[in-house]
Amino acid sequence: MKKVRIGVLASGRGSNLQAIIDNIEKGRLSAELAVVISDQADAFALERARKHGIPAVPAGAKGFKDKREEYDALLVKELQKRSVDIVCLAGFMRIITPVLIKAFPNRILNIHPSLLPAFPGLHVQKKALDCGVKFSGCTVHFVDEGMDTGPIIIQAVAPVLDNDTEDSLSERILKQEHKIYSRAIQLYAEGRLRIEGRRVFVTEGRTTADEFLINP
Repeated sequence: MKKVRIGVLASGRGSNLQAIIDNIEKGRLSAELAVVISDQADAFALERARKHGIPAVPAGAKGFKDKREEYDALLVKELQKRSVDIVCLAGFMRIITPVLIKAFPNRILNIHPSLLPAFPGLHVQKKALDCGVKFSGCTVHFVDEGMDTGPIIIQAVAPVLDNDTEDSLSERILKQEHKIYSRAIQLYAEGRLRIEGRRVFVTEGRTTADEFLINP
């Protein structure tokens, strides 16, 4: 199987990036990291990339405050220069524009720390706790032009405990993020994802219908 070439866009510490790196190095993921790009020059994600011999590109966005399309054109140039197959957003704190989306149609993945379509955007664990939900989780989805609205590939569920804080719930969900992001990439690499409208179907996916979670 040909390894899928990944371009990662990150803004912060890059823990999901590290999980992808680890799974590649352990042979669990048929992929290679072609480049890691960050809009923050001091992002620890870049240091993680350098440590593993992955091209790390700081691409500051300060001069592009009102020129989002121009900034995304810069990203497209960097990604295409390295023959990237898919783009993975890993804590990338910018809303991307159609310039990037059209350059990689149905080839941009994002991970979000809620069970979409519930709680898009920021501060999602506070929203979950304020709403009193009994389950939260995370979602890997294809990126479209909306805010966390793209077709859903895979989700993981985490129970909300009575004594949870934003931090404790976020940490529990993050552990699931590290699992399912690589899983979604592997499904893409194997050519097993098919998009039909708002739904993503997985070839030879699970079909068991009687599995339920109850909390409390």
